[in-house]
Amino acid sequence: MSDRLTTSTKKHSLIKGLAGIVIAVVLFYITPGEVSPKAPWVAAMVGFMAVWWVFEVVPIPVTSLLPLVLMPLFGISDVATVGANYGRPIIFLFLGGFLLALGLRQSGVHKRIALHIIRLIGSRPSSLVLGFMVASGGLSMWISNTASVMVLLPIALSVLEATNEQGDRPPATLGVCLMLGIAYGADIGGMSTIIGTPPNLVFIEMYSQIFPAAPEIGFLQWMSMGIPLTLVFMALGWLLLTRFIFRMPAEELFEGKTLIRHEIEKLGPVRRDEVVAATVFAAAAILWMTGSDLNLGSGLRISGWRSLLGLDLVNDAAVAVAAASILFLVPSGDRPGERLLGWQMTVSLPWGILMLFGAGFAIATGFEVSGLSDIIGSQFGQLEVYSPYLVVVIVCTLLTFLTELTSNTAMTNLVLPILAKASVALGFDPRILMIPATLSASCAFMMPIASPTQAIVFGSGYVNIRQMMRAGIWFNLLGIILLTLTFVLLGETVYGVQWDVIPEWGVESNADNG
Repeated sequence: MSDRLTTSTKKHSLIKGLAGIVIAVVLFYITPGEVSPKAPWVAAMVGFMAVWWVFEVVPIPVTSLLPLVLMPLFGISDVATVGANYGRPIIFLFLGGFLLALGLRQSGVHKRIALHIIRLIGSRPSSLVLGFMVASGGLSMWISNTASVMVLLPIALSVLEATNEQGDRPPATLGVCLMLGIAYGADIGGMSTIIGTPPNLVFIEMYSQIFPAAPEIGFLQWMSMGIPLTLVFMALGWLLLTRFIFRMPAEELFEGKTLIRHEIEKLGPVRRDEVVAATVFAAAAILWMTGSDLNLGSGLRISGWRSLLGLDLVNDAAVAVAAASILFLVPSGDRPGERLLGWQMTVSLPWGILMLFGAGFAIATGFEVSGLSDIIGSQFGQLEVYSPYLVVVIVCTLLTFLTELTSNTAMTNLVLPILAKASVALGFDPRILMIPATLSASCAFMMPIASPTQAIVFGSGYVNIRQMMRAGIWFNLLGIILLTLTFVLLGETVYGVQWDVIPEWGVESNADNG
């Protein structure tokens, strides 16, 4: 019986592996290569890897290393250039964050934090998901989405561990919903402010550069549309996640607050290791939150510690690694003769996720050097649809799904200048296309490589790619609908856009550049 199962499994893996090759061949032949001859090879590689990732033909980290072989083999880029993508600063930010989370678990403070959170929020599964989504969204309004998830991930993991230790097993979907809720909450919250996510900053810079006579978009003006969008998206996303995609029961996970208080009492007084681990983690979180300047518009600016101290080269990754290193130096109070963290403890870290995210950067590099990005971007300039409402839907859809496999920052850099010109040519206010496109770049929810937030929670082990794609496709569609409706309803009120009139500053800019 077991031999037949093994044979069947091998046969299915072979079929899925061949499917990846078929997809690669199809993409190779439908991708135009006259101007950029390497573009079809990159398209084929991306299609091949996507199929192997989704069906896990080989372990996901193994597929993630294929650009190191395929890109030099097809003459797209050399090994040194491709390999540099696996050592980018954000990967060391992940590593440092994972080590800090490990320190919380080793000290035991994670359990104490988790029990207090459950006591405050309640132990109903859907309530826990909503609490973490709101916390993640609120943080990502002011700090990077990545930092927001790094702060909340170890706390969420400790909550899951606390529920698993109880007599009544929690629903199997709780871990998936909690992890995806944190990631999606950060992406949604980041759309609500100018500084919430890099594509928003890219838009502000390009908008003022391409249209210097255009009215400035202020911090509060952006929030006037961003906040309603975020609130509605967060509420509907929570219902979608917990009621339809992954149904969760309504009953409490614990019998009552008495049990929670009893569990907290069993932990006893706070120990020295807990204080050290929590202090180091809190210090890193505060440094992540306060490092960058906060530009509130109209000349109002709050300086971060980097600019105040002249430490602009010290990024979030350096903070994470420095904080994690402290845990390897401080002696443990619970384990005499040992440090709070030892290297042997790091075996349990999700090292494969670092390879996965490196692959995302390598693919983005392939898009750029092969000219595939230019081919994709040029399609926006060929839009021949003259209804502005329909164009907004098309732009939102294309940006949402294109950023599943490449950097949202790189994609906005590429597409926004094209959309600026296309909107003027079509007789639209440029903001009608540029703002929805910018926000859509933050709405890719299906793949781990689409966003650092998804990559981080994927590394928790509670979410697989198929579950992320299952939830992500619905969130993608919800994002397209909400972005279109929000801009249709609030675009004129907030930004003063007129759907059938191009402003004078757009005409003047086009004449100057022409």
